[in-house]
Amino acid sequence: MNQKQPLIALRDLRRIYTTDQLETHALAGLDLDIARGEYVAIEGPSGCGKSTLLSVLGLLDEPSSGDYILAGVPTTEIDAEEQARLRNREIGFIFQSFNLIPEMSVRENVELPLIYRGGLDGRARRQSVEEALKRVGMDHRADHRPGQLSGGQQQRAAIARALVGQPSLLLADEPTGNLDSESGEQVMDLLGELHDGGTTLVMVTHNPDYAARAGRRLRMHDGRIEQDPEAGGA
Repeated sequence: MNQKQPLIALRDLRRIYTTDQLETHALAGLDLDIARGEYVAIEGPSGCGKSTLLSVLGLLDEPSSGDYILAGVPTTEIDAEEQARLRNREIGFIFQSFNLIPEMSVRENVELPLIYRGGLDGRARRQSVEEALKRVGMDHRADHRPGQLSGGQQQRAAIARALVGQPSLLLADEPTGNLDSESGEQVMDLLGELHDGGTTLVMVTHNPDYAARAGRRLRMHDGRIEQDPEAGGA
């Protein structure tokens, strides 16, 4: 295991959903460390807990029990407002469905996280947005709306939105799921470049070829990590 201080530390983490007296153990006692700068792929069949784990890591869902420490902060010991601040500061999200607001331009979509975070004036926000769009090769499409873009371009815009706040952690949930093979390869190449630049990346994928690009592959089954080989493609 990497000896550096982990960015993510999970201890006996559980997420239990209860409906009509039926308990579903979506996460069944996970112990996991992820170091800064790692590229981790999470694989497994549908319903194994992959997306639940990503939601918990992203502070979008709370564990039922156990500990989750992110960037040295015990997230289960802070209130919802503090969690929101931590999420806005430390985490960027990339979703399968892009989640861009159709009525807004690419530039406006990418700027949104900075507006929510606060602390920057308009000029500083615009500069950060321009830099993020250049990183993903979308600065020439800044004034277009999502409906005017291809699927691959929309995902690049979504990646720029995830990066604009310079998060410590990038979470990607099936980032190529709605793309054709060529666009998917381009997005995966971009994610690899971001990781090479120092970004910590945790990605859920059903594609074994894409998972092989990660430095570490986790396989989940029934809410547990059943395989954690410290190997894989770079």
